[in-house]
This record gives sequence, structure tokens and C-alpha cells, in this order.
Amino acid sequence: MAKRFDLLVFDWDGTLMDSAGAIVAAIQAACRDLGIEEPPESRARHVIGLGLGDALRHAVPDLPEQRYPQMIDRYRHHYLSRDHELTLFAGAEQMIAELSEAGFMLAVATGKSRLGLDRAFKVSGLGPYFHDSRCADECHSKPHPQMLEELMSAFAVLPERTLMIGDTTHDLQMAKNAGVASLAVAYGAHPAESLDVLEPLARLHDVEELREWFSRNA
Repeated sequence: MAKRFDLLVFDWDGTLMDSAGAIVAAIQAACRDLGIEEPPESRARHVIGLGLGDALRHAVPDLPEQRYPQMIDRYRHHYLSRDHELTLFAGAEQMIAELSEAGFMLAVATGKSRLGLDRAFKVSGLGPYFHDSRCADECHSKPHPQMLEELMSAFAVLPERTLMIGDTTHDLQMAKNAGVASLAVAYGAHPAESLDVLEPLARLHDVEELREWFSRNA
């Protein structure tokens, strides 16, 4: 069967790596360090996928601007103290290997920093499968379309031949803004009903469902 897509762009946290809980915990721990009220889990989960500065400003909007660098520092302290313990979702490595073998061009568009993504590539072992990536400290934060636009330009792939896969409304809105189709995964940071509003091609509930969708539709 002819390929429907040439370029598959994956979000990282909450899509390939099971890290949403660790991100929420690090945000809340950073707030405790600063002696300020923690955001509820739902608010902390909603900001996952944004660049770190934007995420913390949305999670804790009343913090004086001059204190955000301290907040960022404490967040990084807590997150990095345990990021080596994080694991890929079950089946994710096999899925990426299969897609690579099938000849798809693979990329990552993430709210992580370049340093953070490079660490994640190394810890997970997935780095060699991806041909390119864009991070929040290199581009506008999601849902701005810059990450996808740069990746499509780098691969010389048209929007209609590109697919964005993510677990947050930020991912799916970025895809819409870039004129790109999207797939929603409902096992990550954002609730399923909020993903449906952005009209992804499908909403998948685990990696095995995602693998099956690719085999039938991509």
C-alpha cells in the first residue's frame, strides 16, 4: 500500500516517554521550594508540552516575573534528579523501530530544551531513529507552527504528507496552525475530550492502538 504520509513528527513527553507525572511533581515541588501555593494537578498537566518558561508562567500565573528564573531553576533541579528513572511507554521503542524500517522520515517536536531532549534520546536509546528534531529553546513554543514548518522545510515535505502525533491540545493546535493532520494519544497529559475538539484523525488509547493505526492508515 502506498504511504499516505512521508514525515511523522512525534511529541516526546506523554507521547513516547511516560514523563507527565514527573513533570507535574517537579512543578509542584518547585512551588513548595519557593513557598508558594502549588497548582492543582489538572493545571500542572495542562501546561505540559509548552516551553518551560511559558509552562511555568501558565501553571503559576501570579508569581512575580523576577521570581520565574528561580522557579525554573528549582523545577530543573527536581525534574533532572529523576529523569534517568523515566521510561518509554510500553511498545514505543518497537513502534519507532518498525516505522523507521518501513521508510518513514521521523522527527520530534517538543517543549523540552535541546539539552533535555538530547538527554532523553540518550537515556531511551531512541536518538538514532530520528532524522531531525526541534525544541522549545530553538523555536517558538507550541502551538506556534514554527517547529513543524522548519521540519517540513528541512525534509522538503508538504503539509499534506506530514503527520503530527501528540498527547496535548498544544500539539494538535500546532498541527492545525501548520496545516498538518494530527493523531491524538489519550494516555498522556491532556484529557481525551479536550483532544477531540481539535479534530485529530483518530484518538488512540495506548501504544499498541497507535501501532495498529499506522499499519492500517499511514
